[in-house]
Amino acid sequence: MAFTSPNTGPRIRLREIREACSTCGLSELCLPVALEGPDIEALERVVQRRRPLARGDTLYRTGAAFGSLYAVRTGSLKSTTLSEDGEEQITAFHLPGELLGLDAISFGSHPSTAEALETTSLCEIPFTELEQLSSAIPGLQHQLLRIMSKEIFNEHEMLQALARRTAEQRLAILLMSLGDRFARRGLSPTRFRLPMSRHDLSNYLGLAPETMSRLFKRFVDQGWISASGREIQLLQITALRELTGNPNPLKRNAGI
Repeated sequence: MAFTSPNTGPRIRLREIREACSTCGLSELCLPVALEGPDIEALERVVQRRRPLARGDTLYRTGAAFGSLYAVRTGSLKSTTLSEDGEEQITAFHLPGELLGLDAISFGSHPSTAEALETTSLCEIPFTELEQLSSAIPGLQHQLLRIMSKEIFNEHEMLQALARRTAEQRLAILLMSLGDRFARRGLSPTRFRLPMSRHDLSNYLGLAPETMSRLFKRFVDQGWISASGREIQLLQITALRELTGNPNPLKRNAGI
């Protein structure tokens, strides 16, 4: 049985909405803490399964009141802010198993806008209920603090990695980082489909779209990658690592 939203959104399978944290294959990525029995049931009562977002749908906008964290189950999103001159700047991409909304905890409102890059399903975790639950489950409280700390570290590490780098190095760093993130989901680290457009990639890396097109062509001509639309294969991992200037770039990074 399936149903559609009043806005004629994507069809939703009831099985997907009812899927529990204990059976979710991404649980070790978004809240990787060992819980048993009543603790798992308590967490499952807090987590809410949302209707899928269609490509281009907004999860929340800059300035919206903060109330929940969101875990990506399928699909992907981008976070954006507006520069002083009104230009959109992509600050992060979010893949399955990753959390959104952590940057709003200290502000009480979202400092960025989150938009779906493709059909995307999420779990919503009301923060007040999560706080209450984590105070009763020490392991969950520790994990929540660890995730927030890791988010800050990852953002700082990526900014450092991209600062004062050439355009070629930025693209190599990004492709290697994406490969690492796909690997954490049990997928191939060298062959994957980019969920974002090349225009979005150029925006994120601070490059002109024309420069991004030339870079991809150069990487293909050098034999470092193969590219067909959004389908990417990393062919020369060693060469890409050498290009980044780091023999193991961003291996610890869980998100960009």
